[in-house]
Amino acid sequence: MLWQKSLNLQKITSMKDKVVVITGASSGIGLALVHECAGRGAKVVMAARNLEKLNSVSDSLTAVGKPNLAVQADVSREEDCKRLMEMAVQKFGTIDILINNAGISMRALFADLDMDVIKRVMDVNFWGTVYCSKYAYPYLQKNKGSLVGVSSIAGFKGLPGRTGYTSSKAAMNGFLEVLRIENLKTGLHVLTACPGFTASNIRNTALTADGSVQGESPRDEDKMMTAEEVARRIVNAIIKRKRQIILTPMGKLTVGLNKLFPKWMDKMTYNHMAKEDNAPVK
Repeated sequence: MLWQKSLNLQKITSMKDKVVVITGASSGIGLALVHECAGRGAKVVMAARNLEKLNSVSDSLTAVGKPNLAVQADVSREEDCKRLMEMAVQKFGTIDILINNAGISMRALFADLDMDVIKRVMDVNFWGTVYCSKYAYPYLQKNKGSLVGVSSIAGFKGLPGRTGYTSSKAAMNGFLEVLRIENLKTGLHVLTACPGFTASNIRNTALTADGSVQGESPRDEDKMMTAEEVARRIVNAIIKRKRQIILTPMGKLTVGLNKLFPKWMDKMTYNHMAKEDNAPVK
């Protein structure tokens, strides 16, 4: 019936008054998620290490009447994650949605890599997700809310020259899968969102073999899905309570073909990554 379709559409397109915590919110996909959620009526709690950028975003949202909170936090530090959730609850009373978006990348062959680089990537990408999820968990479960991890195609297919990044995203995928299964009867929704290569600053800030910042992207950002489009699709998936989304045609093709022809995909992945400017693999 027409009225039923109208109600379903309203449910799908509304996040009004939901309290959403977003990590890595000062740039890229995280910043796009802030604007997407705020634009749909959510109360947004933004977290990142760069407080100056967060405050700028907060001021722009406040100026147009969008409720928000900016919190400086390094998700690799458990105490920061705990404080983030405490401040969110103190400000808005609860947490309905947690989007674990904070992440860093790296680019170097394992043979050349300082071990500290892998640890830093794991601390942010994996442990940051674990810490934030742990301290938001009671509120998410109580509200039958959504716990989201912004993962990567790298969590399904190992990328040469991205040892730490691939490992962290594979670990994140496994962590989220377990939480999804543990909550089959609680009503908590768990979403694993896997963008492909996205036009954001994660490659510019990727770590090199010695831990220094790469400084520029080895890829043509203009040909990639925008952060804004990724954010829109992630928010839609949250509202529809999907278990997993794989974005970009290449991402879907990579995951699908890897299930059928893993050995062939090893070669294809190697050849694809070797085309990057100054690629670690040749």
